[in-house]
Amino acid sequence: MAGHNKWSKVKHIKAKQDAIKGKAFTKAIKDITTAARAGGGDLDSNAALRLAVERAKSVSMPQSNIQRAIDKATGNLQGVHYDEITYEGYGPGGVAIMVECMTDNKNRTVASVRHAFSKNGGSMGESGCVAWMFDKKGIITVEKSDKDDEIMEVAMDNGASDIKEFDEFLLFECEPSDFNELLKAIEKTGAKIQESSIELVANNEVDVDDETAAKVEKLIDILEDDDDIQNVYHNMS
Repeated sequence: MAGHNKWSKVKHIKAKQDAIKGKAFTKAIKDITTAARAGGGDLDSNAALRLAVERAKSVSMPQSNIQRAIDKATGNLQGVHYDEITYEGYGPGGVAIMVECMTDNKNRTVASVRHAFSKNGGSMGESGCVAWMFDKKGIITVEKSDKDDEIMEVAMDNGASDIKEFDEFLLFECEPSDFNELLKAIEKTGAKIQESSIELVANNEVDVDDETAAKVEKLIDILEDDDDIQNVYHNMS
């Protein structure tokens, strides 16, 4: 019996580790796909893609998976056509939600997104119903160091429109057209870049209570677990 219990525990731990690894792979693939779609599949000219690939390798993602994600995003995957679609809707408490998808089956994807909204206290809306609440921005976060002043000066000289300072990192915001050059400039300072992507940023956030926030987070988790969904954005503060 003791052996059985030990093996059960080992299986449970392995299952948990596999789930964590799966989540890491899913995020890495989505980061690669988003970067390649925005800036092309050439790692030398697309700094965001290069960093996304480096992060994927750091979680031991096979090269074949990395290349497939790049090919999917750039349309080079033979025999398969992917469409980019954005769905909009409201989560619990009226929180605005944008869902960016890349799919080879629109009917499957829209059904999945609609089901996630309807089963988790939300509702899908018409195109444009919440898009006006978001602006597209380049976002780069950098681990804080003794070179913060230098990094911030370089960022301001290379297209950063806003800088936010947090306890453990700096966040730089820019227009999408300035993103690649800003990222390259920050890279040259030797800064440790944590995240880099072009995202939808809410221009007007809403406050909700803890119970509603938990419901919104559950909906977002369900949406993000869908392989067809690349990114989920919201305006919950």
